[in-house]
Amino acid sequence: MNKTKLAGIISLLFMSPAWAITPFTVKDIRVEGIQRTEAGTVFSYLPVKVGETMNDEQAAVAIRALYGTGFFKDVRLEVEQGVLIVLVKERPSIASIQVNGVKDFPKDQLKDNMKYAGLAEARIFDKGALEKATQDLKRQYVARGKYGVTINTKVAELERNRVGIVFDVVEGDVSKIKQINIVGNKVYSEDALLDLMKLSTPDWWSFFSKSDQYSKPKLSADMEAMRSFYMDSGYLEFNINSTQISITPDKKDIYITINVTEGDKYTVSKVAVSGNTLVAKEEIEKLIQVKPGDAFSRKALSETSKLVGERLAAEGYAFANVNAIPDLNKVKHEVAFNFVVDPGQRVYIRRINISGNTKTRDEVIRREFRQVEGAWFDVTKIKKSKQRADRLNFFSEVNVETPAVQGTADQMDVNVSVKEKSTGNFTVGAGISQGEGLVLSGGVSQANLFGSGNMLATQLNTSKINQNVSVSYTNPYYTDEGVSRGFDVYQRKTNATSTVMSQYTSSTTGAGVRFGVPISEDQSVSFGLSAEKSSIGLTALSPLSYRNYVSTFGSTNTTVLGTLGWGRDSRDSAIYTTEGTVQRAYMEVALPVMDMRYYKLNYEHQWYYPISSDFTLMMNGLAGAGAGYGGKQMPFFKNFYAGGTGSVRGYEANSLGPRDINNFSLGGHRRVAGSMEVMTPIPGIKDRSVRLSGFLDGGAVYGTYATGGLPGSAGMRYSYGAAVTWLSPMGPLKFSYGLPLNKQAVDKLQAFQFTLGTMF
Repeated sequence: MNKTKLAGIISLLFMSPAWAITPFTVKDIRVEGIQRTEAGTVFSYLPVKVGETMNDEQAAVAIRALYGTGFFKDVRLEVEQGVLIVLVKERPSIASIQVNGVKDFPKDQLKDNMKYAGLAEARIFDKGALEKATQDLKRQYVARGKYGVTINTKVAELERNRVGIVFDVVEGDVSKIKQINIVGNKVYSEDALLDLMKLSTPDWWSFFSKSDQYSKPKLSADMEAMRSFYMDSGYLEFNINSTQISITPDKKDIYITINVTEGDKYTVSKVAVSGNTLVAKEEIEKLIQVKPGDAFSRKALSETSKLVGERLAAEGYAFANVNAIPDLNKVKHEVAFNFVVDPGQRVYIRRINISGNTKTRDEVIRREFRQVEGAWFDVTKIKKSKQRADRLNFFSEVNVETPAVQGTADQMDVNVSVKEKSTGNFTVGAGISQGEGLVLSGGVSQANLFGSGNMLATQLNTSKINQNVSVSYTNPYYTDEGVSRGFDVYQRKTNATSTVMSQYTSSTTGAGVRFGVPISEDQSVSFGLSAEKSSIGLTALSPLSYRNYVSTFGSTNTTVLGTLGWGRDSRDSAIYTTEGTVQRAYMEVALPVMDMRYYKLNYEHQWYYPISSDFTLMMNGLAGAGAGYGGKQMPFFKNFYAGGTGSVRGYEANSLGPRDINNFSLGGHRRVAGSMEVMTPIPGIKDRSVRLSGFLDGGAVYGTYATGGLPGSAGMRYSYGAAVTWLSPMGPLKFSYGLPLNKQAVDKLQAFQFTLGTMF
């Protein structure tokens, strides 16, 4: 049988007269060598059909097309008595991919990443894809500081033209920064500059922070921190000339060398303002943070441009441009600045667009906005609008963007994107003590009922101490002006016989209405009226003062309560607070229309201050006082208590203050408590809702001792410790471990305390 070879891949891709053939009519087409590929796929790439004439050009096109599919590693064309024979050798398919020796990454994740490189089971094997996948895997380890990782690949041929691929990985140890050298510094010591950097040589903290692992982005950030430090200290011509990174042959140690030129220190000689300031020039000058005689500061320049820009933005000039033009005197090392103000065109808001609110109604968000459609752009109002939407606490994220409207020069949109979070809350509070063991309490609430912004809460508490059932409903916008109205129905039962408190039982049933009236953007007042009926039960261990009270005023009392409150909230965010204050004052008075006559006053002040970008100082103080009037006493079951979560951590709940003869807590008519806490995100955890803190607490309860009573934990008590707070998708989780600072023998301690919450 006579066969004539038309061409192979080399001959047809590089045509030469030696391989030229005489065109012939194709009588039939036959495909040989295929195993997985359909014959129809081959036919579809051939430029000639049965009955047509085949020539050199068509043969070359056919071979290129078949190679281009990636299915074949060899393609040949032959002819036998007018029959075109297509001979192919298929590339093998990948039967399996095995990864050995991997601990740092889930194997399934690595295989998913390999798919992007073109390497996956059932796909055609490609050596280029294997090499790319290997390099990608190595880069992932290098990103984790494991520069000594070795990756060996094996390709085993299997039956039916398949291959098995094996990655043998030796991860090695993390390469650590052995030394950081700074060359060229004269004004500041090397230690002072190294303190500015997040990268460092190994120490006890680097186990958590990973600061001893080299990272190019981290080094770039450190270089910018060093540059900012010099530029803010007057060194206008400071420059980082180069950085050298070297690694030892065993891939274990990394050396970093940074070459700098400090230059001379410059002072500001003169400051001027020019351009169209729109507002009084004197007002702009007051915003300038750079003063003659000061050392040059890039931060002060940026802050000036920001403040002037925001001032003009408050007038509707959203695109105001403020340029600080320097005039250097290199002989005297002085610099003068001319702040050129270009306000641009005044801009108004076309539309406010809200997205992401899958549950919350648009109107709930819009009513918090102080920037309105059709009005001039006002950056202050936009910031306040975002802040108010944030404080709703319905969203885990609130982002506001102000893009320009295309095709116009004087219009902007406000795009508000929110990320809903669960606003239904099932909370569980827990504490552990030797006397009580595990104490649990719970409640159910929905702060955003049907997306309306209204709140419905049902408190269910079935612990062995407190049994509470209450239903509360609040409409925060009872009127369009923002007056809120709420209703409460409750029944509270207390069984103090199994606690550190003096022995008694109580049952209170009541109902009331309350209103809240905003008096400014950040302040509101509240008032309410309720009626309740209380029944008291005593035991053989009840103190004499309790018995005297019941004997004088009876075991059942009816009270009409009037309440008056004031609050101010200027926090920058309710999700992740870094600055601002929260103040609350509250008064409760038993009106002289029923049995009881007493009043209680409470005040709480929280203050947040950003120490740095990562650390926030929170100081909290609370005080309370109460007394009877009209010849009657303040009921003992209305006493103040302290100790435990919310007052002085590390001491058993409600254990501070006077004690009765049986060493049970009596509570008191006055309470003071305070806390200083430094909060920071947990190193290595990017979620800003998780915070670690160190705290110092203090507090005391004061009151009259019972007849024959004990001093108890008299005077101030202090504690210190650490806490973790997580605003998790399941709800708020708080854990604390507190230790006493001035423990007395009579004190009752409880080091570990926690509160758990579950969202639904």
